[in-house]
Amino acid sequence: MFEKLKPTDDKTAEYRAVADVYHGFFTGIVLTIVTRRGVQDASDFTYHLFRRKHEEQFLPGLKKLGIDDLPAPVASAQFHYLANRIGEVKVEYTYESDRKAWIRYPPPRYAWDDAAIAGIPTAVNRAMLRGWHGQNGISLGNPRVGFVCTKMTMDGQAGLEGYFYEYDRELEPEERVRYARGEEGPVFDPEAAPGLSTRDWPEERIQKALRNFGMDWWRSMTLVAIDLFGPQDGRYLSGTAGTLIGLHYYERTARTLGIAADDAAGFGELMARLARGQGEEVVIETDGNGIVVRQLDWRMMHDNPDPHPAAFEAWTRLWEGLLAAHNPRLRLDVLKRMDLGDDCFEWRISARRPSKIGRRTPPEAG
Repeated sequence: MFEKLKPTDDKTAEYRAVADVYHGFFTGIVLTIVTRRGVQDASDFTYHLFRRKHEEQFLPGLKKLGIDDLPAPVASAQFHYLANRIGEVKVEYTYESDRKAWIRYPPPRYAWDDAAIAGIPTAVNRAMLRGWHGQNGISLGNPRVGFVCTKMTMDGQAGLEGYFYEYDRELEPEERVRYARGEEGPVFDPEAAPGLSTRDWPEERIQKALRNFGMDWWRSMTLVAIDLFGPQDGRYLSGTAGTLIGLHYYERTARTLGIAADDAAGFGELMARLARGQGEEVVIETDGNGIVVRQLDWRMMHDNPDPHPAAFEAWTRLWEGLLAAHNPRLRLDVLKRMDLGDDCFEWRISARRPSKIGRRTPPEAG
């Protein structure tokens, strides 16, 4: 059921395009921090990011999936299995007992697409486990539950694998994630794994869930980068990742949305459809030789209505990357900003003009 779905109409195509761009951003910002700031900063960022998302999503997700009444180790493993299956992540689950349940993420790893797996340090993956998996027992009111990691993909093992286990005593914070590389997980039996009905999870709902996942993680990644590294560096790191992802994801985004024209109107349509995919109300107008795109809200920031201005500035770098791949002879100017008190966000797309630097008009003779 939860293999990668192809969009079947304009709405699901917009959801898919948004999900793909922000999924690319997830991988991109971690690699950007690894290469620009180093492994330790990338690990700190990943830990704070996954702690934030765990606090926002774990307990509400259990209720939404209808598994909040299961024993803590089983509920933890089923959450990671079902939530990731909805998100098109390749994942396996095996129940061993009420005190022990396995999960495994086989290659290729969704989070670290394609060759990106070669650039993700083990320390980043450890930080992810500390930030989320090791916190599940605490959130469920059972401090005896921890996570045991038996395999890691970036160490050359066959996927990320481990199990949630309930010990006979409360765990110290440093014991909530431990490593046992000699243990081997059971063989996955898909018939014995839990599932979700296609009636409750039709295609449009899945595509929308993927869209929401991408938007939520972009917001959290950018805000964590700004809070952790400061506005200047946070803007730089998030903005750099956005530019690069825009450049490399433009072609697939345009293909998904059916954008063919490489002029200002074509990019205005692309911006508007991505915005509509995010649930925004958008207006497009012709303005002389340019196109104006006006967005009337910013749904991604509804839970953070007063973000630092660096967040919008970093986000705009994504549009600039997309535009540079669409047509490098066009420019994108920001005319209005809701985060600074204007009534909307407004961009103008137009042709680049030649530089006037050093080109003085000579005085007329006579």
